[in-house]
Order: sequence, then structure tokens, then C-alpha cells
Amino acid sequence: MRLRPDIFIVTTHELLTTGLLTKMLTGCRLIYDIQENYWRNILYTPTFPKVLRPFIASVVRLQERVAMRFIDHCFLAEAGYRDEMSFLPEYVTVLENKIVRPQNQEQPPLRRQFPEGKPLRLLFTGTLAESTGVFTAIALTHVLHALDSTVHLTIIGYCAIPEQLNRLRSECAVDYIDLIGGNQLVPHPEIVAAVQASDIGVITYPPNPSTENSIPTKLYEYLGYHLPILLIDHPVWNRRCAPYDAAVIFDTLAPDTAQILHQIRTQTFYTTTPEGIYWDSEEEKLLPVIESVLNRHHK
Repeated sequence: MRLRPDIFIVTTHELLTTGLLTKMLTGCRLIYDIQENYWRNILYTPTFPKVLRPFIASVVRLQERVAMRFIDHCFLAEAGYRDEMSFLPEYVTVLENKIVRPQNQEQPPLRRQFPEGKPLRLLFTGTLAESTGVFTAIALTHVLHALDSTVHLTIIGYCAIPEQLNRLRSECAVDYIDLIGGNQLVPHPEIVAAVQASDIGVITYPPNPSTENSIPTKLYEYLGYHLPILLIDHPVWNRRCAPYDAAVIFDTLAPDTAQILHQIRTQTFYTTTPEGIYWDSEEEKLLPVIESVLNRHHK
């Protein structure tokens, strides 16, 4: 109320009521930055008790539908949200979760290869939880290591669930898996250094309707640093990697580990430079949108 903003950007459904009140009392323009499909997140993830999920998800979706009548513009963190949210208004801009372009740094090499005998350093980064596929990555590593003793996995990130942290520590208690972080946050420069020092990034999110049209930020990060990817069979992500020969695709339900290892050893990765992965392409959209919202009366 003291600031009386020209534009108020709300970044979560919990603040929609606050945003609507601010718009009513100050006359500001209201932008809803949709960073998640909250309806799907609530319905298909274990954050809330299963019996309550449909009710909570419906309340959140009703709140969003009502608020859309008064919102001047929407930002979407994923292009796929256009298809998932049929109630979105006319004024929508997609701002994807891409990465910041590295400064003063040599371009990573293209045409990466891993012939027989070369050690394979696998990497899993980010949030460490069953919902992000870390235990799938560990299980896969155990089988790959049994076939090729040079396979090594580094896991770097933070695990917020004590029970899963204990399980993580137990399953990492072998000499070919290193756990960095675990019970504490890891600075992002350390994660970038691990990406640069590794051979294969592992992305193993279990299939879930809450993420089926989302692209993980670490997929952009691996592409940006030309890190080959061991990737679950997910059409949206596969299409993102295919033009650059960036990934080996596998089925989490029935992984053919011998074939996975053969592909890693014989494939040439990054035959061309990945495009459209840096945040500056999204940032360029911001100022024109802000100017448009300021100069436009809400319809």
C-alpha cells in the first residue's frame, strides 16, 4: 500500500488474493507468474494426504479461474502449460526455466566420445528425492558398474526428507558412488564444477502427470555444458535432445543396461551446438511485456 506499485507480479497461487486486493486498492496492473501447474502438483504428488488432494487441488484451481478475470497478464514457466490450463487469458508470455549463459568461459567441446576403457563418470544433480529419480539413478549405476567397473556416480544436491536421506546414505555406501551435500544445500558453482568434470548426466524423473509437459532446468544446464545425458524415455525431453545427439534414451521399467552401455561407448554426442537454452532469450521478452501491460487497459 505504501509503495503503490504500477505492476504487481504474483508468483504463487497463495498470493492471488493479496494481488487482487492490491489491484483493487491501488489500481496497479496484476501479473500472475505461473511457475507450476499447482492443480497437477497437488493431485499427483505426495505433498498432501491422498484423501485431501482432490479437494485442495479443486480449491486452488477455482481460485485461479476466478482470478483470471482480473489478471492483466500471465507468465508461464513451461510452454506445455498452455495445453494443460484451458482457462488461461488472451495475454500470456512463456518464460522458460533456462540457464544463465556462462561468462568468460571456454565453449565446451563438441563431438564427445567414450571409447572402451575410458572411465565413465556419471552425475546426478539437484533435489535428492524419490520424486526426482535419485534412487533410479543409483539402481542403474549398480547394474552398469557390474558390467563395467569404470562406471562411477557422483550425486550432488540436497535431500530434505530425513527418511529418504537415510536410505540415500545407505545405498551410496559403495566405493563407486560419491554423495556430496545430502543434508545441506550445495552452492550452485560447485554443481557447475561437477557438471564440467563429469562425462554423463543422469535424468531419471519417474513419469508423473505433474511434470509430463515440463522441462527440468538441469536438462538445459547439461545441454549448455555439452554434457551427454542418460535420459528416461520421455517424449518432450527426447525431442529437446535429439537434434544434438545429446542423450542415450532408456526405459526405466525395463532398462537394457548392456545396450545402454554399448550406446554410450559407441555414440558421438553433440554433433551440433544446442540452441535456445539460455535465459537471455527469455529475458529479452520481459521489457516489451511490461511496457505493453502498463499501456494497456484490462479487458
